[in-house]
Amino acid sequence: MTYASPVFAHADPKVLYRLQVVQNKLCRAATDAHWCVRNSILHRDMELPTLTKYMKDASKRFFDITGSHPNALLRAAVDYQPPPPTHFLRRPRNVLIDPPDALTAAVDSHSLNDVNDTHD
Repeated sequence: MTYASPVFAHADPKVLYRLQVVQNKLCRAATDAHWCVRNSILHRDMELPTLTKYMKDASKRFFDITGSHPNALLRAAVDYQPPPPTHFLRRPRNVLIDPPDALTAAVDSHSLNDVNDTHD
């Protein structure tokens, strides 16, 4: 699911949502979790980032590595100014400035203290 994610990270949000649904189903099947367990809790307990967070982190690593690559053509391909937010084109680097989706925000909002409080 994450192969070449820096490239397809700018895909339509509906497509990314469908991929997130598949990841949620796989998490639920792997843990044999009950239907009432929230997806954010599953991701937190499994220490598994959501698809959008993984793609954002992978894109950041990709652009950091490529920006310092010795090949001048590769560095030039990365150095561009993103279009204004109202622009209709989405480029791979735009994923770095996108706000997190609801599930990623819910997973990030849970801290390790929440885990300890629920298991005492």
